[in-house]
Amino acid sequence: MNFDLIVIGSGPGGYVAAIRASQLGLKTAIIEKSELGGVCLNWGCIPTKALLKSAQVYDYINHSKEYGIIVDSFKADFDAIIKRSRDVAGGMSKGVSFLLKKNKIEVIKGYGKVVASGKVEVTADDQSKKIYDSKSIIIATGARPRELPNIKIDGKKIVSYMQAMVLPEQPKSMVVVGSGAIGCEFAYFYNSLGTKVTIVEYLPHILPLEDEEISKALTRSYKKSGISIMTESSVESVDTSGTGCKVKVKTLVGEEIIECDVVLSAVGIATNLENIGLEALGIKTEKGKVVVDDFYKTSIDGVYAIGDIVRGPALAHVASHEGIICVEKIAGKNPHPMNYGNIPSCTYCWPEVASVGLTEKQAIEAGYEIKVGRFPFSASGKASASGTKDGLVKVIFDAKYGEWLGCHMVGANVTEMIAEAVVARDLETTGHEILNAIHPHPTMSEAIMEATADAYGECIHL
Repeated sequence: MNFDLIVIGSGPGGYVAAIRASQLGLKTAIIEKSELGGVCLNWGCIPTKALLKSAQVYDYINHSKEYGIIVDSFKADFDAIIKRSRDVAGGMSKGVSFLLKKNKIEVIKGYGKVVASGKVEVTADDQSKKIYDSKSIIIATGARPRELPNIKIDGKKIVSYMQAMVLPEQPKSMVVVGSGAIGCEFAYFYNSLGTKVTIVEYLPHILPLEDEEISKALTRSYKKSGISIMTESSVESVDTSGTGCKVKVKTLVGEEIIECDVVLSAVGIATNLENIGLEALGIKTEKGKVVVDDFYKTSIDGVYAIGDIVRGPALAHVASHEGIICVEKIAGKNPHPMNYGNIPSCTYCWPEVASVGLTEKQAIEAGYEIKVGRFPFSASGKASASGTKDGLVKVIFDAKYGEWLGCHMVGANVTEMIAEAVVARDLETTGHEILNAIHPHPTMSEAIMEATADAYGECIHL
């Protein structure tokens, strides 16, 4: 069959690109070897948020007396929590199937490989092969959990995030190696249900890509909830020969052995570049990423790449936006290149973390003279009423022109608040314009206005 566009991979980059292509009148097919929706819908963004919601509900019940409600008897049903998460993922995958069908996109089941410009070979489950022709090809094969050579994942005692979502039983103790978004989210989930959790992080702070002040605030909240945190430490080895795990950790003051039931390796991702035809075609790669231009064209005409396999943060919303830009360029439109300096980052632990733009350290290193404002949620009426006073909003402005350089938050539901900063920065909104925009009371979002007021010495409620 001949197509205008074939997309390899149906994750949030691939399926969004396919749907936008169909909307623009391109005859489109999508190739998927596993579940529609890719890792994000099936083993990433969506099912983890379902797990985290269950943990949050359990947390609320545990603290119900603080709200004047007495619950005499309750327990966490670990199997039911896992099942709910899988059911949510399954429903979302069916939703993607419906959207592809609605947009008349051909779904081809199998393993896709680019064998020539304009030609994709698909290997079905029975190992039969078929060649499909297309004017353009988008590679959106995503990524998988990264594995360290000294922490080999066995799927039972040493697990990746994929196995951590479907453990057969709740472990009594867990060591989480790595404190990025994945590590911090699973640490919160298991700790909330009663697992003794220890985080081991090589760098000086957890969530090391976030503003240092925000990382420290999350550290305080985690320690208060009983999570042990070891920073500037590294896991040297894991002995799984016994009933559990013996984790040898190198710290600044020497080595320590931590015993636990399960080790979660959350040390990032590795791109899926192998065996998809890149080498044979001579498609240029660099440091494990496909090299592309501003509109995601590779070094070979007619072949494009988006998502985790290209430069930029490996985030679902980034892949989706890249897919739309790529397809619109293929269709002859005139899209704007993505602004990689204005991408929001969210971590869905509790309290949540959200940010966009430069950290305070980055702004200073870039040579800006800055104004920094902070507003703690302990001073927020809505946060007090909700019983969620942990955290703060921190804003950074250019002192000379008022440009909003960065916004960093830790607190309840801040992942729902960060879009204000993203849109404002995209519209080149200044700090004074944020101050003049009326924020509703009482809301958590008032903290953005109050933090901005603090930066300019005008804060009322501090």
